[in-house]
Parts: sequence; C-alpha cells; structure tokens
Amino acid sequence: QVCDIIYLAKLKVEVIMSGIRIALTVIFMIICFALTIIILLQESKQAGLSGAINGMAYTYWGKNKGRSLEGRLEKATAVLVVLFIILAVVLNTSLV
Repeated sequence: QVCDIIYLAKLKVEVIMSGIRIALTVIFMIICFALTIIILLQESKQAGLSGAINGMAYTYWGKNKGRSLEGRLEKATAVLVVLFIILAVVLNTSLV
C-alpha cells in the first residue's frame, strides 16, 4: 500500500519533469533560431575604406547606438546568448 503510493508519486514527478524538459527543449530551439536570425540581421563591424571616409557619421550613431536598431539587435543578441548558455547547461545536467 505505502510502496504503491511512493511509486505513483515518483511516477508523477517523472512525468512532470519530462514535460518540463520538453518545454525547455522547445524554448532552447526557439532561442537558437532567434539567435541565428538576429546575428544575420546585424551589420558587419568591418568598415573598410568606407569607414575612413564616413567617419563623421559614425560619431552620431555611436552616441545614440542604444536607441538604434543595431543597438537593440546587439542587446537582444547578448540576452539570447545568456539564455542559450543557461538552457544548454540545464538541459545537459540531470536537473531536468
């Protein structure tokens, strides 16, 4: 009787944990896809000769970088990378 209750409780916990693992795996896949898209949307950091010619324009964008699309893409990349690393560690351990 008591063993059956313990067995059912363990089974219920395993079902819940497998559901959490599936949900975290789906979130991980969405983060991977979003990270790929956001990185591809970012402009190249190599300015080349045009960077030397257009140096004055970069000072304005450098001051307002956080409000520009490029600044928001960089912030989103940083957040997604942190989430990617955390989820990769959690999914690779036996916590879930």
